[in-house]
Amino acid sequence: MISVVVPCLNAQETLPRCFDSLIAATVHGVVREVIVADGGSTDDTLIIADAAGARIAHGGSSRVSQLQAGAACARGDWILFLYPEIALSPGWDVEAGTFMSHVGFAKPFAAAFHFALEEFDPASRRSETYAALRSTLLKLPFGEQGLLIPRTFYDQLGGYREVAMCDADMARRIGAGRLVILRARAVCQTQTRPVAKPRPLLTALYALRLPPKLLAKIN
Repeated sequence: MISVVVPCLNAQETLPRCFDSLIAATVHGVVREVIVADGGSTDDTLIIADAAGARIAHGGSSRVSQLQAGAACARGDWILFLYPEIALSPGWDVEAGTFMSHVGFAKPFAAAFHFALEEFDPASRRSETYAALRSTLLKLPFGEQGLLIPRTFYDQLGGYREVAMCDADMARRIGAGRLVILRARAVCQTQTRPVAKPRPLLTALYALRLPPKLLAKIN
């Protein structure tokens, strides 16, 4: 049913935790395959992926090129784009299954998860609040929140593009009325990835549909 695409570049520290959160969904038949879209890792990323039974796709060094490469070889009716530093909370597959059964794989709807961080410090809580507001009010989830989308809809949109804030660009093309934020959490491991600083001005400019080239200069 779901092809999970995990874009990777030297992700040996985080990949096992990401895979662990997919086990139950694989057993239940919700996840059909896991694709590690590798950008040229020099650590044990590919060894870990092979041991876990994941398929390997080869992309470029940029994350968007890895997302594109993984999607190109996905065989499921649905694609879940999931960063390697993310672990989905238990029961995510039940909620995702309910969403998919209501939508059907041919309808133009997509979903993301609530953003959460492992740490308990104030900066992490502020980042979670900012992500929640951005997702709820603007329907511009971060890439770390995952993206569950029908394959037909992904192809209709033309996939990810090589632009600034490619995840927000994809969300904007999906459209606020067609993007659902699920209750399940996408929990980010910040030991290997710094907590993202809120950038409300850049987000507001993106929401106003400024051209991607101009946003790249601001970013």
